[in-house]
Amino acid sequence: MRFHFPIIIIDEDFRSENASGLGIRALAEAIKEEGMDVLGVTSYGDLSSFAQQQSRASAFILSIDDEEFTPGPELDPAVLNLRKFVEEIRYKNAEIPIFLHGETRTSRHIPNDILRELHGFIHMYEDTPEFIARHVVREAKAYLDSLPPPFFRALVHYAADGSYSWHCPGHSGGVAFLKSPVGQMFHQFFGENMLRADVCNAVEELGQLLDHTGPVAASERNAARIFNADHLFFVTNGTSTSNKIVWHSTVAPGDVVIVDRNCHKSILHAIMMTGAIPVFLMPTRNNYGIIGPIPKEEFRWKNIEKKIAAHPFASQVKGKPRVLTITQSTYDGILYNVEEIKEMLDGRIDTLHFDEAWLPHASFHDFYGDYHAIGADRPRCKESMIFSTQSTHKLLAGLSQASQILVQDAENNKLDRDVFNEAYLMHTSTSPQYSIIASCDVAAAMMEEPGGKALVEESIMEALDFRRAMRKVDKEFGADWWFQVWGPKDLSEEGIEEREAWMLKPGERWHGFGKLAKGFNLLDPIKATIITPGLDVDGDFSDENGIPAAIVTKYLAEHGVIVEKCGLYSFFIMFTIGITKGRWNTLVTALQQFKDDYDRNHPLWKVLPEFVLKHPRYERTGLKDLCTQIHEVYKMRDVARLTTKMYLSDMVPAMRPADAFAKMAHREIDRVSIDELEGRVTAVLLTPYPPGIPLLIPGERFNATIVRYLKFAREFNEKFPGFETDIHGLVKDASNGAVRYYVDCVEN
Repeated sequence: MRFHFPIIIIDEDFRSENASGLGIRALAEAIKEEGMDVLGVTSYGDLSSFAQQQSRASAFILSIDDEEFTPGPELDPAVLNLRKFVEEIRYKNAEIPIFLHGETRTSRHIPNDILRELHGFIHMYEDTPEFIARHVVREAKAYLDSLPPPFFRALVHYAADGSYSWHCPGHSGGVAFLKSPVGQMFHQFFGENMLRADVCNAVEELGQLLDHTGPVAASERNAARIFNADHLFFVTNGTSTSNKIVWHSTVAPGDVVIVDRNCHKSILHAIMMTGAIPVFLMPTRNNYGIIGPIPKEEFRWKNIEKKIAAHPFASQVKGKPRVLTITQSTYDGILYNVEEIKEMLDGRIDTLHFDEAWLPHASFHDFYGDYHAIGADRPRCKESMIFSTQSTHKLLAGLSQASQILVQDAENNKLDRDVFNEAYLMHTSTSPQYSIIASCDVAAAMMEEPGGKALVEESIMEALDFRRAMRKVDKEFGADWWFQVWGPKDLSEEGIEEREAWMLKPGERWHGFGKLAKGFNLLDPIKATIITPGLDVDGDFSDENGIPAAIVTKYLAEHGVIVEKCGLYSFFIMFTIGITKGRWNTLVTALQQFKDDYDRNHPLWKVLPEFVLKHPRYERTGLKDLCTQIHEVYKMRDVARLTTKMYLSDMVPAMRPADAFAKMAHREIDRVSIDELEGRVTAVLLTPYPPGIPLLIPGERFNATIVRYLKFAREFNEKFPGFETDIHGLVKDASNGAVRYYVDCVEN
């Protein structure tokens, strides 16, 4: 299979008719005769921008005889430009071949710090173009051959082999699609290679994901090395499944587990599936609706012991808790100092599990220090094993559902891979998607140094530039309204800031989480929560310019900008390694367009035509008028404080989660209307969106605050169709004309 990676020649004479131009073009033609593409340019242009071509090239040939390189009396511009360009290339790519060529200069004119980065020095006219071309092409091909990691390499070779396959899937390398018109469309859209690479686990030369053999195992070992883990396992159905694998490998029915109340619902599913007894650690929360960190005091063993002793079911269990699961990086980017947690809980809890779905990038930059689970030169626990589950697809370059499980052995507690794999087999499909495995493989290889650090640093820099741009707009608007980016108030003008600037310090008003422990929590700058006007961190609503985030995000969506998460007066974006300047600058301009349309109160038919097509009742409503209407309802019902109080209220366990959920299977449930819910025991997860964090789990009782919130949601949904509050677990029934809402509760 031939990939397109041209050899790039940079020479100001490349298109000239002088002897130098004829010579370099002769070399280019000789390279083409050897089967490689050539891209010739006459100048570097912007050095740093042109150096980005390293990801698309197989080699560089750089002229050092160009006029702009003429040495000066003190500084040699040739050497300065050359050094700058080579530094830019090597910042991201340590291996791509770089050749110098010239007619008059030799290696004695080039400083050693540049020479040691080169793969050769071409002195024109001493050898034939054909000989030089073979030498350059050999190095370029060797470089390209070194790029694919083990599984991706094997998959490429298999797809290119042309073998007839008799195994599933039934489309047989895409052939079945060619027999149908709509199948032809599908084939043309996804392409030959993707379909040829879609194979089943019967292909021996690709290895086995299920028992971790062959190229799959080699790729997992390679990724473990890159991520500084003792063991690493690819998972092809998301970190929801990774979490369940970890839990089933360590938790049995009746075990006590310590769980972050701000956990993903997959952890709560694992509690139900394993029959565990959860004891929750309660995070803080501000009135923007942003979930904060669990206070450090909650992690102290004496306080965990008190929680266990006060729990109606956990108090009856002997032995130490089997697992602690912490959301390491909340949606909004709050991190914990892992070393402090390890110091407090090593040996007291068998397994420390960090759900790092949103943090796979942290291993690759010094900025994150001890604020991620497993890293280079980090001390091991003596007794407690460390697990990290990461969504490769969220912030790295994995396909959707690409995930991985990282393990760090303790000094006295090593992973039993055979036992672990039984849990792995329980949750892993016997027909895994090999393209997802390949993306796990490639995503890890992309983070190999120095590329990984460069990619993460670029993400951080783009996020900081976005924040500075938003503050610059705010400053120019002066007293007029604008959007704020949640985070520390002081940002340096250039460069990556010290980690200290992003620490959540005790009592600072911007975060609104109260007196946190010093040095315990860090905000990840690549997570940007944008605050819309109308609400402050204390929960007070403004009298004017109240702009609910749901309206802003609908506006952005119709202008080609899709955001990750939306709250009452906030929405969330991420600066992954795929974010570009064009993307975030487009967001800034779209927000300015929203402001202009809001200030002019343009009608919704004009600014939200797709939305109005679905909901014509809003056709003549102005954008500002709609914002004001929803804002006034939020304000009248004091919704910000209500949701804060709701999530921080006491959730009283009346049954074990597994026992309560089992009532669903046996239909031993009552479908209870909102007005009759108080005191009833839920049989389902109740999960409001936003923020998508379960509010109640099976076996817990409804309290008055939660019921009050559900009544508000019912009222709001009736008044503002198209902006409904989505609550998973709340059953909507419109069979009799009127809309009614119910929750499935344990039968009385």
